[in-house]
Amino acid sequence: MSKFMEWVDARFPATKMWEDHLSKYYAPKNFNFFYFFGSLALLVLVNQIVTGVWLTMSFTPSAEEAFASVEYIMRDVEHGWILRYLHSTGASAFFIVVYLHMFRGLLYGSYQKPRELVWIFGMLIYLLLMAEAFMGYLLPWGQMSYWGAQVIISLFGAIPVIGGDLTQWIRGDYLISGITLNRFFALHVVALPIVILGLVVLHILALHEVGSNNPDGVDIKKKKDENGIPLDGIAFHPYYSVKDLVGVVVFLFIFCFIVFFFPEMGGYFLEKPNFEQANPFKTPEHIAPVWYFTPFYAILRAVPDKLLGVIAMGAAIAVLFVLPWLDRSPVKSMRYKGWLSKIWLVLFCVSFVILGVLGVLAPTPGRTLLSQVCTALYFAYFILMPFYTRMEKTKPVPERVTG
Repeated sequence: MSKFMEWVDARFPATKMWEDHLSKYYAPKNFNFFYFFGSLALLVLVNQIVTGVWLTMSFTPSAEEAFASVEYIMRDVEHGWILRYLHSTGASAFFIVVYLHMFRGLLYGSYQKPRELVWIFGMLIYLLLMAEAFMGYLLPWGQMSYWGAQVIISLFGAIPVIGGDLTQWIRGDYLISGITLNRFFALHVVALPIVILGLVVLHILALHEVGSNNPDGVDIKKKKDENGIPLDGIAFHPYYSVKDLVGVVVFLFIFCFIVFFFPEMGGYFLEKPNFEQANPFKTPEHIAPVWYFTPFYAILRAVPDKLLGVIAMGAAIAVLFVLPWLDRSPVKSMRYKGWLSKIWLVLFCVSFVILGVLGVLAPTPGRTLLSQVCTALYFAYFILMPFYTRMEKTKPVPERVTG
């Protein structure tokens, strides 16, 4: 075996990659529960790719046959139903894991220097995941798929001068049709997954270059022993690779329980109108996107003007990219930040969840007002960050991790 590895290493840096990214990559020894979600995101990504490949073998990307081919997968393809549910539940699981992964970044300042590029790559992955999920959402060609896509694509029409042409270019037709389905299928199955995989590699490489953050926000590279090994670091493999297996097992228990017993999750993972074939002449009673888009959909509806609503929705995502330069706090972790940062983080998370709930519900004057309040709190978290992070009193950060 050693001779075989010598032969491989002479032609490909297999051992070096193993050591650089696993066996000799030293991570802080005080990782907690929130540090499971990075590896879980990778697990769900693999699930989506594998199940997606198998689903494409029986799916027909045409307006006439797409819905029937999904029914064929569910009813006639051997184990097709579980492949479809693993994929549809996996989409929601992906966003749950990613949102918790992002929350960890906000909680412990994982976006601050020197990890700005890690955060940027992560946000690009998040942006492409939303595009990937949106395009995949149209493919079953159900009622909500069709009309949800109709609403979202029509938003581009609010852009002055080029809006109409841009909308038609995205659809490939004067209305959503088979050509739209075909191009979304190509992007969903081929183009976007390739880009996402590339960004995941860049995200991991950037992370391993600067080192992982930790709940204390302490740089473990500053304190090393005579061999150059961080005093507060332990090798990712076998310690964290084994520890992550515990998180994977727990996650799979929950994930499989949902897949086998609640795959539709009361209409939140798979909406009831999507079990009807798309009908351009019959509008669903209430059109709303899947739950992981609803916070931004609620922001869109909170603004009375259509163009300003589209700008606000885009800004809600774009502002996340500049977060590393908005936080002026001298400390990274929320453990050592002042009470202003803690209050604003709570307000931000609560407003985001409320917006997500409101985005699912039909609008009323009261709900619209609450959406506007939560939208204001959402943006205030970022706009006021340079001020409250600079003026608040912080706690002294220990020189080494505290466990």
